[in-house]
Amino acid sequence: MSRNGAEAVRVSATGSIPTPSGGIVARVAPHPRRHLVTIALEDYYHVGTFSHLIDRAQWYRFETRLEQGTRRTLALLDEFGIRATFFVLGSIAETVPELVRELADRGHEIASRGYSHRRIRQFANVEEFKDELVRSRETLERASGRRIVGHRIGDQWLGPEDLWALDAIADAGYAYDSSVGPLFRRFAAEPWRRFAHRHIAADSGRSLWEFPISTVQLFGLSIPISGGNYFRQFPHTLVKRAVEHWDRVHDSPFMMYFHTWELDPEQPRINASSTRARVRHYRNLEKLPGILQHYFGHYKFVGVAEYLGLDTALPGPVPPIPAPVTLAPLLVRPARAGIGLAGGDASGASVAIAAVTLVVPCYNEELSLAYLANTLRRLEESLADRYTFHFVFVDDCSTDRTYAMLQQLFGSHPRCTIVRHEKNAGVAAAMRTGILNAPTEIVASIDCDCTYDPLELQRMIPMLADGVDLVVASPYHPAGGVRNVPPWRLVLSKTLSGIYRVVLHQKLATYTSCFRVYRRSSALSVPLTNGGFLGVAEFVGRLDLSGGRILEYPTVLHVRVLGSSKMKILRVIAGHLGLVMRLAAQRITGGRAPRA
Repeated sequence: MSRNGAEAVRVSATGSIPTPSGGIVARVAPHPRRHLVTIALEDYYHVGTFSHLIDRAQWYRFETRLEQGTRRTLALLDEFGIRATFFVLGSIAETVPELVRELADRGHEIASRGYSHRRIRQFANVEEFKDELVRSRETLERASGRRIVGHRIGDQWLGPEDLWALDAIADAGYAYDSSVGPLFRRFAAEPWRRFAHRHIAADSGRSLWEFPISTVQLFGLSIPISGGNYFRQFPHTLVKRAVEHWDRVHDSPFMMYFHTWELDPEQPRINASSTRARVRHYRNLEKLPGILQHYFGHYKFVGVAEYLGLDTALPGPVPPIPAPVTLAPLLVRPARAGIGLAGGDASGASVAIAAVTLVVPCYNEELSLAYLANTLRRLEESLADRYTFHFVFVDDCSTDRTYAMLQQLFGSHPRCTIVRHEKNAGVAAAMRTGILNAPTEIVASIDCDCTYDPLELQRMIPMLADGVDLVVASPYHPAGGVRNVPPWRLVLSKTLSGIYRVVLHQKLATYTSCFRVYRRSSALSVPLTNGGFLGVAEFVGRLDLSGGRILEYPTVLHVRVLGSSKMKILRVIAGHLGLVMRLAAQRITGGRAPRA
């Protein structure tokens, strides 16, 4: 008996399932030389490696590459006539039900990875986990038109302390699971858990098959040899020998798994991740197809349901493919001019809809623009009952395809203006160009990389009341915060802010944020001498010394995940020190910066 009261047993060469006491509790048709291939239908930004950088709530922002990786996976499987098991998140099935249905119609098994991409310890309790098991199965059955009989946990592998989850999975009616990771010495006291075995739930007596990832014993440790990451990281000669050994020695099927994104080497790079994470995620992506071809050519692989002889047909007629859960296309509603147009809320009461211009400076942002477009789509749809957005994109003489991408993504939309500088003038100059081209008195600016959540505008815009000239997003405010920003950058920014507080009238926590809401007339009245990053702080300083009123809105700053920063650190530090001295001299002499 295991620690959770479940009895687990190992498959024998004859297909009989002996208990530790020698009795027979189950029997399946023997498949001595058939191995298992399972594939996670997953995009590059879903992976647990990046979970500390990318919240699930931000997945909608990224350019999806699910189609590219899946098409290459299908082509590889077709080449060898393999029908595999695809583990799919319920949330993904809701967004691409037609792709899930196609996989099922082509003979591949659809199995569950839960509804959300969560580790077992991220569930509050057993009941929450059980609810997810049911929700995922129902979602996947609607999308695939097939019965869902298999499960794998959304993220990470189950260890000895997590075996209660197998009871819940069995009680939920799943026929098999593939979530156990017998890595290193995790299951040293239960070595049979390295192989396919039958798990019996302690309370209900219901059972399921468990197919753990395959490992090889080395110096008393279980080393994984069956996943795409291990194929890419370990020397192929050694892994190949380990697989040959498994095929020759063990009766239990070899469990191979990989992810669809691993067949898409052109995927965008998450540059904010650590070196270790980048190596784990990107190393040898281009080599994986050849490695898989080797194994597919030398061994017989099938999906898990086929191996177990399970029927995945749903009773009754196959349900139609559900409509995907998507947002409306970006910026397609008819333009509404002016400020204060009447709208209506759910009660029928009149609601003022304000016109706002959003300025986005762009310099060599080709890799970030799809991310930006998805973010702005969500912004416009979420705030449609309060604001009509006009968009001004300023390409600051980029040397990549930024301008062409801006035209492609936004050029045909009615409330978009795209301006290009003939020479690179800097981010502050680009913001000023955007303000000059704004058709509204209320103007907001954001960074192209969306390190601040633009949805915060719903709280920032109302702060621009009468008498207020500027609202600044502030991560260094006591109620603000930062996520994954390098410590050296925080020290630098906070030190500079402290120096500015000594010099200026209004004691702000943050002076360098580009995420702002302006009164256009006030913004254009402040002259700038620096068009680069320094000009962002200079604008606040000049406005402060000229008597403008500035408010702060506490918010969270996230690290940039796509592309790279254009800031030259030493030059910026020297520039800020010089600017502080000039602002200090202006305040001491009592002079006010002239308004344009």
